[in-house]
Amino acid sequence: MNIEELHAYCLSKKAATDTFPFDDVNLVFKVKGKMFALISLDKERDNIALKCDPERAVSLREEYEDIIPAPHFNKKYWNLLYTDKELKRELICELIDHSYELVVAKLTKKLREELNNE
Repeated sequence: MNIEELHAYCLSKKAATDTFPFDDVNLVFKVKGKMFALISLDKERDNIALKCDPERAVSLREEYEDIIPAPHFNKKYWNLLYTDKELKRELICELIDHSYELVVAKLTKKLREELNNE
């Protein structure tokens, strides 16, 4: 998946927003103010950082060479996926969905209710 496809898929999630928080090289995706994805726009290879449950994060890194611990994030929970080579679109979409769902599950009850009512 290229940057445009990653961008469109992330924004297809309910109540997802995108922003350049402090520079023009990192595009952050949030739901109700909580980050679920980050695309680095200044890298040589298309990539996206996504949240993941710890056990799955490790197993994905062991199985795929294009998935590594995300720099500048808690490496226990965040993976960086290089999306320009071997990873299949279905896997990338599944991992974006997983990251989004993990973040939604951690929202306060009030924010989850707001999200469900949108």
